[in-house]
Amino acid sequence: MKKRVVITGIGAITPIGKSVSSMWKGIQNQTCGIDAITLFDTTSFKTKLAGEVKNYQPQEFFNAKQVRRLDRCSQFALVAAREAMQDSQITEENTNMERVGVFVSSGIGGLTTIQKECEINYAKGPHYVSPMFIPMSIANMPAGNIAIEFGSRGESMSILTACASSTHAIGEAYKTIAMGGEDVIVAGGTEASICSSGVAGFEKMKALSQATDKNRASIPFDQERSGFVMGEGAGILVLEELEHAKQRGARIYGEVIGFGATTDAYHITSPCPDGAGAARAMIRAMEDAHLEAKDIDYINAHGTSTILNDATETMAIKTALGKQAHQVMVSSTKGNMGHLLGAAGAVEAIICLKALQDQIVPPTIHYEKKDEACDLDVVPNTLRKADLHVVMSNSLGFGGHNACVIFKKWEED
Repeated sequence: MKKRVVITGIGAITPIGKSVSSMWKGIQNQTCGIDAITLFDTTSFKTKLAGEVKNYQPQEFFNAKQVRRLDRCSQFALVAAREAMQDSQITEENTNMERVGVFVSSGIGGLTTIQKECEINYAKGPHYVSPMFIPMSIANMPAGNIAIEFGSRGESMSILTACASSTHAIGEAYKTIAMGGEDVIVAGGTEASICSSGVAGFEKMKALSQATDKNRASIPFDQERSGFVMGEGAGILVLEELEHAKQRGARIYGEVIGFGATTDAYHITSPCPDGAGAARAMIRAMEDAHLEAKDIDYINAHGTSTILNDATETMAIKTALGKQAHQVMVSSTKGNMGHLLGAAGAVEAIICLKALQDQIVPPTIHYEKKDEACDLDVVPNTLRKADLHVVMSNSLGFGGHNACVIFKKWEED
């Protein structure tokens, strides 16, 4: 029999806050965390803006040895995981750590370390490359570092599906617990790729916004959208089997009730023009949750602010929900913090849970000009009080990876 899966802990570090509470406050206040890039000199770049984690000092969270040995993406993962685990109140006294897994993803991994060590190799030679180069840069190390810190000895993995990575991590964690594989899984994603090589790569793909006004750079669904804005940070959730959570008296944020994933099999970067792949992921998630389109109250869209993504995702929602699509509230929070790539889905999942908890729909900020290709209710500029029971979160990644997770408001049976 399929077991029920709930969320008992959440943690985040983002461009609008170094905790869940500060991030959620920023969402409610329509705060924009996008600003001029400070992590490297952008003089020779067309891209000038990004969503950096503000006032981040590693020494605030780690000792000197850890700072030297942890790439920024692992640091963010640990900061968010510490908050989530403390929030969950899971300890060795109330939980068998051999049945606690870690499914934490990164779309790119330790890119800053890769760039730094390659520069050292080219300039000085291999003798000067750090012995920590590989352990700091490979994409599975955020998951590994979390498992080491908390003594989680269950299954540990890092699922890499580009910008759908952390939604896949949450979905696979849900499936694993539902089938009895683990009691608890720490799931989510982390990203820290705002460095010259990362921005150069996305810039050459013509994927990034080159706007200089931070309030008109990441503008999902707006007719004038011109590309996404890179963001950084991490989101971590503690997923737990319901009876295990009840037995230890855990606080429950919400229940995971559906997950769907598909592949476009179309193009290495562009979404399938008719949105069929993304639509099938949403349909699969609804089928898994035993829901109909009328049951969905709100969708936190992938909504990257690129011309293709937003129009294609709109088509996908219409295909998946039919005539109900125009009755569902759909917003993107990437106007607040940019696109956190592999961490985006986890951060947005946390936003969905907070929306369910507070019965508030986050707005799509800085929305000005309607695009007929994006004609859904995008909740423009102002948060909305609403009666929320079921919410959906979409993530779409390069390579045609689509993932959708559905959460339900927690109510005692």
